[in-house]
Amino acid sequence: MTAPLNAASAIAPASQPGPPLWLLAELTYRCPLHCVFCYNPVNFARTGAEAELSTADWLRVLQEARAAGSVQCGFSGGEPMVRDDLEVLVAEAHRLGFYTNLLTSGVGLTEARAAALKQAGLDHIQLSFQDSTKELNDFLSNTKTFELKRRTAQMIKANGWPMVLNCVVHRLNIDYIGQIIELAVELGAEYLELANSQYYSWAELNRDGLLPSREQLERAERTTNAWREKLGDRLRIFFVVPDYYETRPKKCMNGWGNVFLTITPDGTALPCHTAKMIKGVDFPNVRDMGVQDIWYRSPGFNHFRGDAWMKEPCRTCPEKEKDLGGCRCQAMMLTGDAANADPVCDKSPHHHHIEDAVAYAQVPDAQRTVVKPLVFRDPKNSRALSPAGSEEAASS
Repeated sequence: MTAPLNAASAIAPASQPGPPLWLLAELTYRCPLHCVFCYNPVNFARTGAEAELSTADWLRVLQEARAAGSVQCGFSGGEPMVRDDLEVLVAEAHRLGFYTNLLTSGVGLTEARAAALKQAGLDHIQLSFQDSTKELNDFLSNTKTFELKRRTAQMIKANGWPMVLNCVVHRLNIDYIGQIIELAVELGAEYLELANSQYYSWAELNRDGLLPSREQLERAERTTNAWREKLGDRLRIFFVVPDYYETRPKKCMNGWGNVFLTITPDGTALPCHTAKMIKGVDFPNVRDMGVQDIWYRSPGFNHFRGDAWMKEPCRTCPEKEKDLGGCRCQAMMLTGDAANADPVCDKSPHHHHIEDAVAYAQVPDAQRTVVKPLVFRDPKNSRALSPAGSEEAASS
């Protein structure tokens, strides 16, 4: 039963936002992979299976989100395939009229489960690869999954789903962009997302080893553009540039609390998947509040809507409507205050944090005197990095 909203704590937004069009259902933080760039919180181990929402809870969330105007639902994790009720949730989302998307490593997608998901009405699967070769793919995920991923790709094609591949790009694999595109062509992909790592959570922890040099990035863009010309409409390639190489920040999730609604495994509702790191903002839980009230009336979702919260230089910046001050999580991570201007912006007094990171990225690996070892995402490291449950301390 959803508890009634505490009217005393409700905050009305300055202007009524539209509906939460995109629902991201993070079903679990459990995952067989140990990727060094994972966006799950560095203290994810504190949210074990026993803390996850039940099937009944998720069914109610889907119903409430659809009633609130959500039209697209992504099932993610961790690895959503570890949930035995995934097919039940997909079937309900399909019944409600959602366009459904499964974001998966491929681990756990057997022929039988693929058939069950097809029967449930799943519209779309996005399959992740870490690289084009078995050696680097398996190193970056600290697993032996490359051949499994190839078989999963064949299974996706056999079931008639659109072939959508995702590869997170960073310093360790960006020089192999051409080979990654070749793999996508070989597997019959229709869409390929080359998503340069964004430096949050585990990727922020490993940033020194992951941020590519400007030369690497420019070469990768040239290679990608050459393949686009060669392939035409045969493969649509999306190349997402790391914002550290920009002078203006990206708009935070297309606007804080404007389009995206994330529900974490324990039921916390967030305007983006990393917002739990922000200090001083109370985010609601679907166990205590309905989705409609969460979206329109909760303090957490209204906290950074509009521009009343802005400090200088954002408050009087003529460009503020373009980026709304940038990413609140990035401001939190790099300055300690989520209300500061995103340091990516060269108008920010904290821009030197970005400049320092970019300058270090230009140093060739062989010339680095201090080399930090990569920290792989796993429960042991998660507990060691945040003994007090502090994600911020772990990523500082």
